[in-house]
Amino acid sequence: MDNYGYPEFKRFNDRRNISLAESVPAEIFHMIDSYWYQYPPMEPMWFGIIGFVISVLGVMSLTGNFVVIYVFTSAKTLRTPSNLFVVNLAVSDFCMMFTMFPPVVLNGFYGTWILGPFLCELYGLFGSLFGCVSIWTMTMIALDRYNVIVKGITKAPLNIKGAILRLAFIWTVCGCWAVVPLFGWNRYVPEGNMTACGTDYFAKDWFNRSYILVYSTWAYAIPLTLIIYSYYHILKAVRVHEAAMREQAKKMNVQSLRNEGDKAKSVEIKLAKVALCTIALWFVAWTPYSIINYAGIFNSLSLSPLSTICGSVFAKANSVCNPIVYGLSHPKYKQVLREKMPWLICADPPSTAQDTKTQATTEMTESTA
Repeated sequence: MDNYGYPEFKRFNDRRNISLAESVPAEIFHMIDSYWYQYPPMEPMWFGIIGFVISVLGVMSLTGNFVVIYVFTSAKTLRTPSNLFVVNLAVSDFCMMFTMFPPVVLNGFYGTWILGPFLCELYGLFGSLFGCVSIWTMTMIALDRYNVIVKGITKAPLNIKGAILRLAFIWTVCGCWAVVPLFGWNRYVPEGNMTACGTDYFAKDWFNRSYILVYSTWAYAIPLTLIIYSYYHILKAVRVHEAAMREQAKKMNVQSLRNEGDKAKSVEIKLAKVALCTIALWFVAWTPYSIINYAGIFNSLSLSPLSTICGSVFAKANSVCNPIVYGLSHPKYKQVLREKMPWLICADPPSTAQDTKTQATTEMTESTA
C-alpha cells in the first residue's frame, strides 16, 4: 500500500490533497464516519488555540475541585449529608478534566488522535460517565433543597445513609449507560478535529441512533424536568413565605418578624440559589454539545470540525465553574478555606462578629438538612 493508505505519513505531506477523515492513523481509520470526508484537516493554529484553552481550563478545574474536595472533607462542620453531593460533584468534575484535557492537548500537538482505538473508547466512556454523574448529582442537590425548603418538617431530613445510597445509584446507572456503547449499542469514535472521542452521532441506522435519543432522555431531559419542578416550587414557597411575613408585620405594626428560624431558612434559600446557579451553568455548557448530537443524528445542521470540538471543550469548561460558585457562595466554605489554606484568601479576614454569625446560621442549616 502506498503512502496515501497510511495517514501517519500524510501529516508530513501536502495536507491540502487529503480530507480530515484521511488524516488519522491507519489503526483508527475504520472508526471515522464518512461525514468527515468533506472537510480538509484543520489549520495548525486552531490546534494550538484549543490546546492552550483546554490546558488553562484543565489546570483551573483540577485545582479548584481539589480544594473543594479537601475543604469539605477535612472540616467536621461541613461533613453533612447534603454536602456529600457537593463533594461528589467536585470528584466527578475533577475526574472529568483529569481524563479529558491531557489527551486533547497531546493529540493536538500531533494534529490527530494518536492513542489508538481502545483509548479512544475509554476517553468517550469517561466523558459520558463523569458528565452524567455531574448532572444527576446536581439534580440530587436540587431535590435536597426542595425537600428542606418546600417540605420542611413534614419530610424526613436527609441522612448520611440516604445520601450514600443516592450516590451509589447515580454511579451505578450512569456507569451502565457509559459502558453500553462498548457492547454494540452505538460506539465511541473520534470527532471534530480528531483530537477527542465521543458517541457516534452520525450513525445511519436507527438502532444506534436510538442510544443517543434514549440516553439524552436519561441524562438531559429527566434531570432538567426534575430541576425545573424543584426550583419552581422552591421559588413559589419563598414568595408565599415572604408575602405572609410582610402581611403579618403590617398587622402587628412592626418592621420585621424574622427570628432565628427565619435566618436559618434564609441560609437554605441562599444555598438553593447557589445550586440553581451551578445547574444553570451546567446546562448552558452542555446544551451546545447536546444540539450537536441531535443535529448529527437528524442531519439538521452542517457541523464543522471546529464547531464540534469547540462544543466538546465548552462542555468540559463547566467543571471549572462549580468550585468557583461553591467557593464564593457557601456560608462556611470560605471560613474553613481561610483556616486550611490562608494563602488562597486575598481579602481581609472578617470580623469576629461576622464569623460568629456565619457559624451560628450554618449550624442551624446543618441541623435542618
